[in-house]
Amino acid sequence: MYAVIETGGKQYRVSPGDVIQVEKIEGDAGSAVEFERVLAVSNESQQLLAGPQAAAARVRGTIQTQLRGDKVIVFKFKRKKQYKRTIGHRQNLTAVAINEIVF
Repeated sequence: MYAVIETGGKQYRVSPGDVIQVEKIEGDAGSAVEFERVLAVSNESQQLLAGPQAAAARVRGTIQTQLRGDKVIVFKFKRKKQYKRTIGHRQNLTAVAINEIVF
């Protein structure tokens, strides 16, 4: 059984027992989180439910830790103009353990 959820503008395929890293969700380690935006659900008989059938489904999980992603270096450059700019970015992430899919 798996579900496709959307959080932080991205879509994730999750199953019970998975640990995913999503964009930062407010909460402490050990607190419960529920994803209401479920796009598709596959049940035990391997049927894929999507659209209005999957709208009632919920995915519940537990926040494991708050962390930061790898540093991404952005280098801007314009030739012959002596313009160079280096900027770094680290995204705040949350590790979430998926507990159950309810529908």
